[in-house]
Amino acid sequence: MQAFSFHHEVLGADDPRLSAALAATHGTKLRPLCMCQPTGVPMYVARSGDHYIIKRMPNSGSQHHLECDSYEPPAELSGLGEVSGSAIQEDIESGLTALKLDFSLSKSGTRKAPVASGLEPESVRTDGAKLTLRGALHYLWDEAGLSRWSPAMAGKRSWFVVRKHLLQAAENKTTKGAALGSLLFIPETFSVDHKDELLQRRTARLAALSAPANGVRKLMVLAGEVKLIEPSRYGHKVVIKHLPDLPFMMAEDLHKRMLKRFGNDLALWDADESTHLLAVATFGIGSTGIAAIEELALVLTSANWIPAEHLHDLQLIQALTHAGRRFTKGLRYNMAGDRPLASAVLSDTVPRPVALYIVPPNATDDYKTALDALIEESDLAPWIWRAGEQANPPLPAYTGYEPAVQSSLHALPARTPHSALEHTSVAP
Repeated sequence: MQAFSFHHEVLGADDPRLSAALAATHGTKLRPLCMCQPTGVPMYVARSGDHYIIKRMPNSGSQHHLECDSYEPPAELSGLGEVSGSAIQEDIESGLTALKLDFSLSKSGTRKAPVASGLEPESVRTDGAKLTLRGALHYLWDEAGLSRWSPAMAGKRSWFVVRKHLLQAAENKTTKGAALGSLLFIPETFSVDHKDELLQRRTARLAALSAPANGVRKLMVLAGEVKLIEPSRYGHKVVIKHLPDLPFMMAEDLHKRMLKRFGNDLALWDADESTHLLAVATFGIGSTGIAAIEELALVLTSANWIPAEHLHDLQLIQALTHAGRRFTKGLRYNMAGDRPLASAVLSDTVPRPVALYIVPPNATDDYKTALDALIEESDLAPWIWRAGEQANPPLPAYTGYEPAVQSSLHALPARTPHSALEHTSVAP
């Protein structure tokens, strides 16, 4: 359990005096210390509604102890490093985080046709200055703690839990002067017994979208689990779980772009029924009251709602959860697919964390060179799986893990076959 030092008084996270200490500290220059380390790690206090919360300082997550709730792998090992400080600007004085978005939240009659967000040329174009739809969802996922996993979480994640933590993560986040939470539409868990109440709250939530001003319609951001995508009379429609009576219409050109960009995600979702497929999309409501998607990204997750990029990434996640390991999943945000990142970072290894890397079968020499550099610059021990070229290596031991000696990724030694990944259920 976390404990915090205030003027040499140490209070646990469950201490009833903590709320008063946070209120007294807010607005001052005092930096409470997280006592997960002997000398403490500076934190700051932010206000959220009518209560106060303690947060880690920007770019300090890797300074915390591996078992601390505030621990976060180094940002440079994932796509977070590319957008932190530019697309994501945290103000520790106000406690607010401003986000710059690479997608529009309004639509006029002169706007261009909708697109499938996340195309590699777009990811390169953003260059970390603004968050794409996928980048925004990955940020909320990280902030909500949904990219972290420990055995104690098994069986405790449901859509109710996912939604709750996403909404909490959106607190104190703004974009273009508006509260991010006011722009999100995350469906509540459906219940037949409460369907009338759910409909009333949904109608009130979406009311602002049906009132265009000066010919400009407002858009919101949908984050929900896809139930099915099926043809409609003039295109296609996306049916979201927990929203059985509110289909989201998709123009034919957007559907074609979606199949081209997210074909692999759709294939994996179809092949493994334990996975979830998330849709993050901007949408509006026309004069007919029909919801229509403007821009879309799809994110595949494991059964435990941990995002996966491809088959081998999914297999690694499933192996880690099956083995009862504690880890943080590396998310790509805006980063292009031809750049390397740590697929996950183990936080249950001593004396230091282990970064898990996957070299995809189609990796280029440039990819391998960039990965060599990433590993060389990191203080974390590397574990490498050359998918498609070598038998899946054993997962790192809890204690004393040492990576194989290597001069370059281009000349990695072959490894002995191991069954660490044999309990996966995905077929190519």
